[in-house]
Order: sequence, then structure tokens, then C-alpha cells
Amino acid sequence: MREAYIKITTEFIKLDALLKFANVTATGGEAKEVIQGGGVSVNGQVCTMRGKKIWPGDRVELDGGLALMVE
Repeated sequence: MREAYIKITTEFIKLDALLKFANVTATGGEAKEVIQGGGVSVNGQVCTMRGKKIWPGDRVELDGGLALMVE
């Protein structure tokens, strides 16, 4: 599994915005499809809420074998 560290400058970031910010998806619509399709896990649990708040220290994993660590 590939890992990438994503540094945010705000208190939190929403899951769909994180996927766009990390260049995992090109658009918000694409992020919505991936998330609602069950292709994303947050801290080891499948998450289908695109507005979920992601905080520094959270780990977001995608079915494609990519893990995003938020700093």
C-alpha cells in the first residue's frame, strides 16, 4: 500500500475535499462516487459520508491501495 502525508492548515478538512486536495479525484462528483460507493475507509472503518470531518492524525485508505495520513 502506498502512503502519502497530507498537511492541512485548517482545523479539519471534509473527506470529499481531502480527496480533491490530495489529487486522488479530479472533481467533487468523482469524490462523491468513490465515497458513496464504499471505496474509502477512515481509521479502519468504511465511510460513506462525504462531509465527514477529517482531523490531523486520521488515516484515510482507498480501495486502490493508497493511504492518506493527515497531518
